[in-house]
Amino acid sequence: MEITWLGTAGFRIQTRNLDFLIDPYISRNARARPIQPLTPENLRPVSHVFLSHGHFDHAADLPRIRPGNLYCSKSLGPGLIRQGLSPDSLTLVDRDGWEKDVDGVKARAFFSRHIRFDPRLVLSRIKGILPEFLPCFKLFLAWPCGRVLSWRFVLENKTIHFFGSGGSKRQELERIAREGPLDLLMIPLQGHSNIHKIALEYVRILKPGAVIPHHFDNFFPPVSRQEDLSSFVEELGREFPETRLFLPRMNRPIPF
Repeated sequence: MEITWLGTAGFRIQTRNLDFLIDPYISRNARARPIQPLTPENLRPVSHVFLSHGHFDHAADLPRIRPGNLYCSKSLGPGLIRQGLSPDSLTLVDRDGWEKDVDGVKARAFFSRHIRFDPRLVLSRIKGILPEFLPCFKLFLAWPCGRVLSWRFVLENKTIHFFGSGGSKRQELERIAREGPLDLLMIPLQGHSNIHKIALEYVRILKPGAVIPHHFDNFFPPVSRQEDLSSFVEELGREFPETRLFLPRMNRPIPF
């Protein structure tokens, strides 16, 4: 299979039988880095999209992508319909452990949590956001978080687990760990001053064979900033030398 990072938390996963997207948000403002040359329309046609939660940097491109099937939490259904998605395209997850076979890919949803922005992070961003507070506020208001899901995929004899936000409690992670060995963990590095330490705790509990960090780019300044991954990379290599690390580059497929 091939895994392609689209920027933010967005991914395209291509297997022998299925080509699907996770949290596909590729729109950018003029100051975003790295530059994403693609537009949402470039992702068409797409039959299946899996959504972790409803914030704009995960969901706002969906009306332009127009997926044939969108899998998301039940709480997001009415809002997504108001944003222009067809009710017939929505499959609403209403329970923890929800499961579906999609063209030979086993997809399972787990109730999760959004990371809580810590005061240090908020204070570091607030000065930049103030001049653009109203547009930013309207964006967050239009795209509420809703219930957060993490997604576990079993495909081509491999197990992948995707998190769109890093707010999981230990109990949640331990439950997921009991589901069995994990070949690849996809973990966001955004939203907290200690996000590197938070991400390493995911690795300690889930013990994946490989890790792909994401959501570390400066996708929508001043809301976002570029995260320095050096300490995460160093600590991961020191504590988990057997764990493979894939540092994704935007739009560059990773064979897995």
